[in-house]
Amino acid sequence: MEERLRCLLIAGLGGDEKSYLAFLGQLGAYLRGYFVRRLTGFPGDVEDLLQETLLAVHNKRHTYDTSIPLTAWVHAIAKYKFVDFLRAHGRQAALTDTLDEESEVFASKQTEALEASIDVQDLLESLPNRYRLPILHVKLQGLSVAEAAALTGMSESAVKVGVHRGLKALMARVGGES
Repeated sequence: MEERLRCLLIAGLGGDEKSYLAFLGQLGAYLRGYFVRRLTGFPGDVEDLLQETLLAVHNKRHTYDTSIPLTAWVHAIAKYKFVDFLRAHGRQAALTDTLDEESEVFASKQTEALEASIDVQDLLESLPNRYRLPILHVKLQGLSVAEAAALTGMSESAVKVGVHRGLKALMARVGGES
């Protein structure tokens, strides 16, 4: 799927409108599944989030670097849109349910987890792709080393080294040794 979508996008960026529309359609189907799995409590919001994400992909299409996997680029955009969605709904839930003390505690724990997730994302963004992508795919998305190697175009050894060195760099930054 990676290569098919990548070819469609590149053709679309080159002016092939039919390829670009096919890219958006196929990407939309993929992202719909991605959001349905993550928005189990908000099934009515899947289409809105999907449209916002496709619009962001469209608006940022000129920033796509063909040397990196398309799915990594798209997942970054989708993840940011998803986090924005969670922020908006987390705040809304905290405002509308102020009478239930247990709900407030639970909401604050969710907010803390979300803020920690954003901090991790910021830390990951500070790493070069050779470290960030292996950590993203192997440690955060749960792919095997072989799958991450195929997705990134790196060797399996390079993925293992990238994970090790990337985690070491992150620990140094968190420990204030950067």
